[in-house]
Amino acid sequence: MNLPVLGTYTPSQVAVICHDIEATKKAYALFLGKEVPPTVDAGEYSVTKTEYYGQANPDASCVMAFFDLGNIQLELIQPNEAKSTWRDFLEKNGEGLHHLAFNVPDINKAMDDMKAQGFELTQFGYYGDGSGAYAYFDATKQLKCFVELLCSF
Repeated sequence: MNLPVLGTYTPSQVAVICHDIEATKKAYALFLGKEVPPTVDAGEYSVTKTEYYGQANPDASCVMAFFDLGNIQLELIQPNEAKSTWRDFLEKNGEGLHHLAFNVPDINKAMDDMKAQGFELTQFGYYGDGSGAYAYFDATKQLKCFVELLCSF
């Protein structure tokens, strides 16, 4: 039996892209029996240094809301109008499941492992507070969703 590409079988997050985060987070809060979480922005480009297909993309941003659901987090994302992995998904597919995220100890190694498996890096950046990095890979052909790598520093 082979080891998983990222060294873990367990996703830490599932994410949904939406047009209206305020309405969507209220619907999820009602469904889950949880408090409505705050909406947070992605942060300033001077910190996030967002790259879209390897090119600097200072305009790409989003607002997010998070529900902690025990051993997994539900992330809701409403992208702005700038080109991004999030905006592309919304325009192509509409609202819905965007990605599974996995925590990795070394984002550079994990990115190399994903590329070696034939997954394409679409977006990379740093957390809005600079405490970690993320990378999105298009796995829609193979896995029917994107995969996000999360690495806290």
